[in-house]
Amino acid sequence: MHEMIKLSKRLQQIADLVSAQARIADIGSDHALLPVYLLQSGKCPSAIAGELNTGPFQAAKKQVAEAGLTKKIEVRQGDGLAVLAPGEADTVTIAGMGGSLMADILEAGRQAGKLVGVRELVLQPNVGEEIVRKWLVQHGYVLQDEMILEEDGRIYEVLHALHEQYSPSAITNEGVYQASFLEIPAMTEAAKQEWLYRMGPYLLRRPSDWLHNKWQHEHGKLERICRQLGQSDLAESREKEAQLRGEMKGIEEVLTCLRTAKPSSS
Repeated sequence: MHEMIKLSKRLQQIADLVSAQARIADIGSDHALLPVYLLQSGKCPSAIAGELNTGPFQAAKKQVAEAGLTKKIEVRQGDGLAVLAPGEADTVTIAGMGGSLMADILEAGRQAGKLVGVRELVLQPNVGEEIVRKWLVQHGYVLQDEMILEEDGRIYEVLHALHEQYSPSAITNEGVYQASFLEIPAMTEAAKQEWLYRMGPYLLRRPSDWLHNKWQHEHGKLERICRQLGQSDLAESREKEAQLRGEMKGIEEVLTCLRTAKPSSS
């Protein structure tokens, strides 16, 4: 009997969001921990683990072999979704990279037809989550839920999206990004919607300590940059500082609005 893989909190959250019986492709799979777990737990029937770099690619192959799953998990070396043939996967998971790179991988894959038949995306960007949220909306994927969690002193967000063909009729991008629940009189609807992209439409509707902590930290970071800019006489520095102060004001307004909503922890 092969030993059951134990996932980190972050990978476990991704695994929990994958639909049962989906054929999964895990892109940037590293040690193939997620595919191995999904097969071992009986949640998924087959998987493709894609990895660009030779070290992690070899490690993934070793992990799959040790789990006795070489017939059910294919480990492939290649860049992003290039490892996939159209129609091979129902679900694509990508985790542990910046949002900008993640959106580039998704877009290159989409243009090459690799997302044909992919119903579900479970994505965990380390930064730049709004870039991923905007890509999803632009290409017909609808967020179903978002999770936020803390592990080893870092806060992570996990996004779960379905292609609009498979999204329940009650869940549409228009509804998800409807920002009127943020009661901030001084802010336009367009500005509020922008904060939904940045902070997460589900996370804002279900405010948690982690969300507050993340954005308080971001606010502190902007404050430090503004102090440095304040020491410069350049006109560009004044301009940049004014822009960042506007951003800080937005964070303050959203967090204040959330505090008046019912607090919850996750």
